[in-house]
Amino acid sequence: MTQTLKTKVLIIGAGTGGYVAGIRCGQLGLEAVLVDGGDGLGGTCLNVGCIPSKAIIHAASKFEMVSKAANGGTLGITAAKPAIDLAQTVAWKDGIVKKLNAGVAGLLKRSKVKVINGWAEFTDAKTCTVKTADGDITISAEHVILATGSEPVELPFLKFGGDVLSSTEALSLSEVPRKLVVVGGGYIGLELGIAFRKLGAEVTIVEMADRLLPLYDKALTDPVARWLEKHGVELHLGARAGAFDKGQINVTTKDGKEIKLAADKVLVTVGRRPRTQGWGLETMGLAMDGPFVKIDDRCATSMKNVWAVGDLTGEPMLAHKGSAQGEIVAEIIAGRERAQAASGRAASGSAQEKRFNPVTIAAVCFTEPEIVSAGLGPLDVEGRDDVITAVFPMSALGRALAIEAADDGGFVRVLASKDDHRLLGVQAVGQHVAELSNSFAQMLEMGAVLEDVAGIIHVHPTLGEAFHEASLRALGHAIHI
Repeated sequence: MTQTLKTKVLIIGAGTGGYVAGIRCGQLGLEAVLVDGGDGLGGTCLNVGCIPSKAIIHAASKFEMVSKAANGGTLGITAAKPAIDLAQTVAWKDGIVKKLNAGVAGLLKRSKVKVINGWAEFTDAKTCTVKTADGDITISAEHVILATGSEPVELPFLKFGGDVLSSTEALSLSEVPRKLVVVGGGYIGLELGIAFRKLGAEVTIVEMADRLLPLYDKALTDPVARWLEKHGVELHLGARAGAFDKGQINVTTKDGKEIKLAADKVLVTVGRRPRTQGWGLETMGLAMDGPFVKIDDRCATSMKNVWAVGDLTGEPMLAHKGSAQGEIVAEIIAGRERAQAASGRAASGSAQEKRFNPVTIAAVCFTEPEIVSAGLGPLDVEGRDDVITAVFPMSALGRALAIEAADDGGFVRVLASKDDHRLLGVQAVGQHVAELSNSFAQMLEMGAVLEDVAGIIHVHPTLGEAFHEASLRALGHAIHI
């Protein structure tokens, strides 16, 4: 027998967009039901993406540090040759995920959000049936928030399974592969490829573009390329991967030569696509924007009271974008209005409905070294003569020298308008620069000018001083260079 349920808000997907929307709905007194049919509470990011990958990257860096101490010593520190039990490392990672899962579950419970585990299928825009272990539940709602997320792209000649891995399987390996071929030189492939190289795997990267991380300018990616070269990672740029069979993957090089690369495992990271199949999107009458669900600046779809957030709505496919959208949608449904939102500006004058209109959504690549980009970069302002650009190298920073973060070519770069010195963009590359990303985004969101950053007394010794010095340099009077 099918159970029926009516609710004010129905949320499909328990990732960073969906569960944040649920919590905010609860805080605002809205009755909400959250259907989790994917990776578990927290979605891809918490379970098989952002969090577990950073845990494995952290463990790999620790292993590399001990390995250096065993290979002739470093900083006066010597150690015995280390060994890695990847199964134990993965178990530690899984413990972190489990703890965060429980935390999200507790937050949803406190917000009185009803969580249903099962796969939803819509019959119309406001009604779905959820198949659960205890039977089917038909849910109808006044408002629907779609937060179904994204999934790895599978190549037809490299189907996931066995020794062909997506990032999900790569994060749960019980042993470090002896030879790993990574197909795709984007941020996911590089993050995991670098981590496995630190753990001792022989790593080869095959990328169709002529350089790694093609969405970033060359100055940002050169330090990563140098790390790969220094650590013996084999690169095939402008190359195409082919089929994998009997421990060998076919590759067509840039000059058209057919080669075979030995591999114990092949990691395919050629991108992600919105999860639009299998839950009845075609029954909802929604307008599409290519493969994505089309939304306006309120995250509203073409169907009244149907909203969409996160990866389902397009680039950038970042967890923090989905969270911000989920919060905004909950507030719009609840009728909460204010003149200016933290992550979206309202029009001047009387209070306006919240809009998702951020000045920037900063992005981080947790490569070696790390890359941060917020706002406009050199490729965005190419050919313009109304922009000031200034760079401050980490090699001139005391904190970077003290933590061995000054020798990889790292820097902080600012771009600003010549006319009024308004910040247009900030980028950085170097060890630990991910922690600067929020400062970059904050300054851009607040409409800061170079003088604002220059006038802030930055704590010494910190990596953040590089942002200060780059701004001073743009004004023509950097102190330490």
